[in-house]
Amino acid sequence: MEGRPLEEAELVERARRGDGDAYGELVQRYSDLAFRTAYLVTGAAADAEDAAQEAFVAAYRALPSFRTGSPLRPWLLRIVVNAARNRRRASTRREGLAIRVADAVTDGDAAPSPERAVEVAEERTALLRAVGSLKDEDREVIACRFFLELSVEETATALGCRQGTVKSRLSRALTRLRLAMGTPDG
Repeated sequence: MEGRPLEEAELVERARRGDGDAYGELVQRYSDLAFRTAYLVTGAAADAEDAAQEAFVAAYRALPSFRTGSPLRPWLLRIVVNAARNRRRASTRREGLAIRVADAVTDGDAAPSPERAVEVAEERTALLRAVGSLKDEDREVIACRFFLELSVEETATALGCRQGTVKSRLSRALTRLRLAMGTPDG
């Protein structure tokens, strides 16, 4: 069928054989996720853009080592996280983390009252401030699991650790986040 979208595995295989258009399609599919991931690590849009670009270049060079049949997303996100960590370490500015979180999409419900909208915005700001106050390791695991909605397995791959490590880091990070939010009992 002509004009059908290519499956990810097919695009990866074509890109591995040197098809630049196939790799371009993969970049297009994952550029937003790569940017958001890098932004969560670096806390700066310019650094996130650079890290995402570096990651796509590094991923292209590493395609021969990509395991056929494996999901591309966690593998790519690990490269993005590493590039973003490197960019963050190299950066001299250490402003507080300002995580961009898309506004919640309503499920067709009526629009919230202006008072409730302000309340939700204040809660979101407090949460982001609290997440931003955590150490890097805690921010990264929370961001992967909850902001990017990655599975434990994908988070482990993206962060370069075991699934059990993700679970224990997440548990400790959430405890610290609750304390930072002033809700120690969860």
